[in-house]
Amino acid sequence: MDMLLNNFDEYIDDTILRRGLAYFRNGKVDVPEESRPGVYSAIVYGSQAYSVRVTVADGIITEHVCSCPYDTGPVCKHVAAVLYYLQQDAPGLQQKSLRSGSVAVRKPKKRQTVAERVDGVLHHVDFDDLKQFVREQANLNIEFRNLLFASFASQGSGESKGFYQKQLKSILRSAKDRNGFIGRSASNRVAEGVNQFLKLANQQRDARNDKGCIVISAAVMEQMVDALQYADDSGGSIGGIINAAYELLYSIAESQPEENIRKQLFDYCFKAVEKKIYAGWDWHTGMLRIAAMLGNTPEEIKRVFSELDNENGTGYSMQEAQRITYGLIARVKGENAAGAYLEANQDNPELRRIAIQKALTMGDYQRAILIAKDGVTYDRQERPGLVIEWYDWLLKIALLQDNREHIMQYARILFIENFSHEQDYYSILKQYVAPEMWVGYVNDLIKEIAEKNRRWNAEEQIAGICILEGWMDMLLQVVSESESLHTIAKYEPNLAKDYASELVGLYSRGVREYLQHHVGRNHYQYACRFLRRMIKLGGRAAADELVSFLRTAYPHRKALIDELNKV
Repeated sequence: MDMLLNNFDEYIDDTILRRGLAYFRNGKVDVPEESRPGVYSAIVYGSQAYSVRVTVADGIITEHVCSCPYDTGPVCKHVAAVLYYLQQDAPGLQQKSLRSGSVAVRKPKKRQTVAERVDGVLHHVDFDDLKQFVREQANLNIEFRNLLFASFASQGSGESKGFYQKQLKSILRSAKDRNGFIGRSASNRVAEGVNQFLKLANQQRDARNDKGCIVISAAVMEQMVDALQYADDSGGSIGGIINAAYELLYSIAESQPEENIRKQLFDYCFKAVEKKIYAGWDWHTGMLRIAAMLGNTPEEIKRVFSELDNENGTGYSMQEAQRITYGLIARVKGENAAGAYLEANQDNPELRRIAIQKALTMGDYQRAILIAKDGVTYDRQERPGLVIEWYDWLLKIALLQDNREHIMQYARILFIENFSHEQDYYSILKQYVAPEMWVGYVNDLIKEIAEKNRRWNAEEQIAGICILEGWMDMLLQVVSESESLHTIAKYEPNLAKDYASELVGLYSRGVREYLQHHVGRNHYQYACRFLRRMIKLGGRAAADELVSFLRTAYPHRKALIDELNKV
């Protein structure tokens, strides 16, 4: 895309211009060097040093290339920064090289920070005038009023949960639309307002006023859980607030609080369970967990066991209830009773993990192997993700025993079946396969992956092996067989040094095929990203040829022609 140097800013996105101007003003552009008439090269210092080349003829920018990975628009911020540098000397571009002397960049006058400006005002304002201003703003601005109450709520509140609930309800009311719904952006504002209460709760915790912390946290949790019924919390901001409040309660329970605090928190958690305040959410079992930690008297413990028994649903809540039950049995009845419970409930994956870990701690490897293999059998049909975990345990046990045969067996299974893995199974295999056998072993591994894994990640696994082994010719073949432009771009950094022309050809083929099946400006912009990749790889002629072909092939796609003109 050709641009006039004296008004290049009319061709470039405003965001890119602002960022480029900031780079230029902050001295992040080295003095451009005129390598040949009209061709200027410069280094721009961003997250790293990027090379920029700009060609100018008769005041027109005819070409620009940057080594940065940006490919979502015709011009990146580094090119914009260099253009600002060149523009300041535009009248002399034809007469002199910019290497002849640097140009002084005028830096903007340093501005005061917001904090400095506020401090300046507060230093001179009368205290009574300030209080009057706060009163007026609190009457006029509901968000300011809520922030004021949240920040200084403990002043004279008597630490009443009702007091805090009233302020929280006010925040929620102000965020509702005419239909009583809180949209996503409004949910974020709610979370910002309620966060002031959490700060206050943390302050109470730091001051060892656990009573006040419990009151505030409970008020926050109850009001925010209720708000989830009529708010869009797809961003997770309200849920995050509830989690933070719960973590405060949990931290108090963990700290072995004094008896009056223990009783206050136990009673609250049990009341929340009985009234099902958090029913349907993880915080319901969270309340049971805290109650189980704090239950002290025989009556309290009996109540907790009874409530845990009532959690006879399915899935996560039942599994969590069983886990809490196991911990409570271990605490109040001893390890033998807990072991029996563990044995009877190993269909619960968390309890199976505990059983394996306990067997390993006792050095009973055979017992640990038996439990893990039983998990493979039990979960093979319904929960294949867990099967991978049990195999991982079997590998860990084999490594502890230094059992070479089992190490290779389980590491191979895990590498083939689970590319996103906990351990580096490939390195484990390489460690245990004889060096002279390794190349043949890897080729057999690739063959098995290709035959067995007809799923999305087979290509990624094989490409990963090629990169680890330095087999770039095989990686090029894998990429060549892919029909995805994304795949070509993903492995371009590995191939660009030795296979730039091949990549240009792959991009050209990929763009042609992509535009045969996709229409719309977003798709055209996506395709043009790869035209720019072709140019960066040195394929300007191929890119120009492809642009010419596309203009001829799709003359009625006006949006495509528009995007091609920007390349």
